[in-house]
Amino acid sequence: MTEELPSSHVRSALGQLQEKLSQELQAARVGIHSLRTFGTCRRLVVLAWLEASQPDEEEVVTGPPRQVAVQADGSYTAAALGFARSQGVPVENLEVIKTSRGEYLGFRRRKKGRPTGDILSEVLPAVISSLSFPKNMRWADKNFRFSRPIKNLLCLLEGQVVPLEVAGIKSSDHTTGHFIQAPVELAVSNFEEYRQRLKDHLVVVEPEERKQAIRQQFQEKLAGLGAEVYPDEALLERLLWNVECPLVIMGSFPESYLELPLEVISTAMREGQKLFSVVRGKKQLPYFLGIADSPADPRGFIAAGNERVLKARLEDARFFWKNDLKVNLAERAAQLKNVVFQEKLGSYGDKLERLQKLVAYLADRLELKKEKKDLVEAARLCKADLLTEMVREFPELQGKMGGLYSREQGWPEMVSRAIYEHYLPSGLDDPVPASTAGAVLSLADKLDTVVGVFGVGVSISGSSDPFGLRRQALAICQIILEKRFHLSLPRLLDKAVSLLQDRLTVPREQLRKVVLEFIEGRLRYILEKQGYRYDLINAALAPGLEDLVQTEARLKALSQLKESPNFEPFILMVKRVKNIVKEPPRARLNSALLKEKEEKELYSALKIIRKNVEEMLARNDFASAQKMIFRLQPPLTAFFDRVLVMAEDKKVRNNRLALLSQILALTAELADYSQVVVENDSR
Repeated sequence: MTEELPSSHVRSALGQLQEKLSQELQAARVGIHSLRTFGTCRRLVVLAWLEASQPDEEEVVTGPPRQVAVQADGSYTAAALGFARSQGVPVENLEVIKTSRGEYLGFRRRKKGRPTGDILSEVLPAVISSLSFPKNMRWADKNFRFSRPIKNLLCLLEGQVVPLEVAGIKSSDHTTGHFIQAPVELAVSNFEEYRQRLKDHLVVVEPEERKQAIRQQFQEKLAGLGAEVYPDEALLERLLWNVECPLVIMGSFPESYLELPLEVISTAMREGQKLFSVVRGKKQLPYFLGIADSPADPRGFIAAGNERVLKARLEDARFFWKNDLKVNLAERAAQLKNVVFQEKLGSYGDKLERLQKLVAYLADRLELKKEKKDLVEAARLCKADLLTEMVREFPELQGKMGGLYSREQGWPEMVSRAIYEHYLPSGLDDPVPASTAGAVLSLADKLDTVVGVFGVGVSISGSSDPFGLRRQALAICQIILEKRFHLSLPRLLDKAVSLLQDRLTVPREQLRKVVLEFIEGRLRYILEKQGYRYDLINAALAPGLEDLVQTEARLKALSQLKESPNFEPFILMVKRVKNIVKEPPRARLNSALLKEKEEKELYSALKIIRKNVEEMLARNDFASAQKMIFRLQPPLTAFFDRVLVMAEDKKVRNNRLALLSQILALTAELADYSQVVVENDSR
């Protein structure tokens, strides 16, 4: 038990406990049947089923070297007899043991494994002490550091206390109930008793059980309204670890505040008081739900206190809303020339000028002629809400407020929608913008940031990514793939680079290479998360990142066809071709030099198949193209069986290499098949 831990510290500590204790027990050769962690804001719990002791092991004890211990006739010398006597073993148990250092006289004995309890006494203090947190505390006169002061250690194995000590606190068989409602000492002898006695004293120690209790109470509170909780899984997860005895409370606020947008009301509730909005359909109702750490609120004091504070916050929000609407977004956008985006990249005003040109370029490439004007207008206004009072109070509403304000001020719906959505997606699990305009503006904004930040020499590391470049690059890939934007990524990068040319400190070609590799890394991450094999990803990415939609199509086709009986033989055949054609041939293919029947048939098949494949690729039908290209296998097999590629005649040899080179070039348009791992590859 500890003093109350922040929810993020609880989740981090439980993850570390799981990993570190498992590693230590495995290193100590303790058998683990299962090990899991859970807890509350005041309790970090590990429940494990372990072997009673280490397994016994054979120990080899060596003594004097063989030449010193054994005489020529095989009898033992005094050195050998003394060694046996000092070890307490009969002389007949001695044997010659070979080691890396030579031969020695010694013996083997069974070493009994140590009891698991003894190992836990050593391991647990070290594991607990090694837990790391963003901020640590020291308390009393101790030098020990932890997230919050440790109050109690309960450690039992088979009903017995495992003796250990951390921060001056010794382990015991007791814990304490709810710190306010039931702060009584509870003696326990096993986990089931621990869980039940805590529940009897208002502590639900299992997080999943707490979550189910919260959801059930949500339903009960809202049953009469026909309403639901405005989805906010992040807030629920955060509050789940802040309580030990979850109580859902319900309150209300004056209906006059419903004139505010749902986004504003729900944010004011969440950020100020960790409250949930209540909605019917997509309309806010004048109610809220909260989660308290208490068994009951009989007099409604908790709900009333939240109502009083929320009313003041909503009054502030209403003031911001009305005050912000007095200034047109176009006026605010003009003021962004005085707001720095990045020291070397200039102001937000400079960024908006680049975005207008970049979205115009994208509109042309995506054939969005009708949308182009509104897209450019959205790009001009999209950062204006950074200067509003609402966004200063609630930074997480940036973009959304711009969309809401622009709608209120009469801008076209496409402009408002694009501004509202242009920060999406903010993570891998977030949706991409629903509208095409929002997706285009978001893509331009994120690409400008990635290219610009890398272009002025800012580097990122595992712990340092101040502009969120990884997240931005992930979003670029998500938008292109989900919206099916057929774009040349290299050309798009060139356009973004050209708009930043006067500010860049990194050479253009180097920047282009760095950004392409960075985006490829994020694309790989997305594809791996979708469950694709790493070797198929390598094969699909090998032709380059010209068009991400086509890259994904290549990968899907490869994955679909990998179960085909033709797949592995064809892969092996292509690898054989690549091994033979190690460098471009010195001569072009001359069909007149094809003499053997099999090479003529291969050339004929290649021409027909290539024509069909090119037509299929033109309509992005990669699955059919790959099936078609599999038809090269029979003539290619016959060619290898009956034709000597490396013929003595140089012209014939080069001509046959040129034929194989053309086959390799055709397959490379689909994927680098040599990257695919197959079981029968004997290379």
